[in-house]
Amino acid sequence: MEKFDTILWDVDQTLLDFKKSEDYAIRSCFRKFGREATDETVAVYSAINESFWKRIEKGEIDKREALVQRFYQLFRQIGEEGIDADAFQAEYADALGSVYYYQDDSYSLVKSLRGKYRQYLVTNGIAITQRRKLRLSGFDQLADGIFVSEELGVPKPCKEFFEKCFSMIPGFCRERALIVGDSLSSDMQGGNNAGIATCWYNPAGAWNFSDVKIDYEIRNLNEIWDILQKEER
Repeated sequence: MEKFDTILWDVDQTLLDFKKSEDYAIRSCFRKFGREATDETVAVYSAINESFWKRIEKGEIDKREALVQRFYQLFRQIGEEGIDADAFQAEYADALGSVYYYQDDSYSLVKSLRGKYRQYLVTNGIAITQRRKLRLSGFDQLADGIFVSEELGVPKPCKEFFEKCFSMIPGFCRERALIVGDSLSSDMQGGNNAGIATCWYNPAGAWNFSDVKIDYEIRNLNEIWDILQKEER
């Protein structure tokens, strides 16, 4: 019998290349406000954004507040004046949800797994942005369900987030579930908190200096087949 029957997929920087979408959205928004974003601007924003999402995961800051505050901080750091952070955030959310880029031909992978395993998407992203992006990319038609932290009222890696997800999966068995994601602090820690197996998507070959327990590690998403087929034997 197969060990796993349920896969929980992270979305950003796992199934979809968030960094490419982020780059596009930032440059597009600056152009709309009559500016040009440099590579350095994008890099500064990316670091700021990541730091704010870490705080959201830890419950240190309200999500709605963080989404605007990250742009206030960006504009201060790059010395930009005259751009309304609230208006910029609204444009950014729209731009971010308008494009998508597959990681490792992820669409074909998820499609090939459909019917063999139950597949659910678990994301901390902004609900309206994520649902639009998942619709455009076609993942909403492949997944058995989509769980967005904003809609559930609690973010990954909180145990409560996963418990709410599990309660909506028919016949869910914790021992037969696997979460696949790129984030140690969100996806892998979340898996630990929820008591399910973890698969770290780590294409860059980064080191795990945390205390997070990793059951499997892959460099390419298609390596998930090796894990699933191995566990069948």
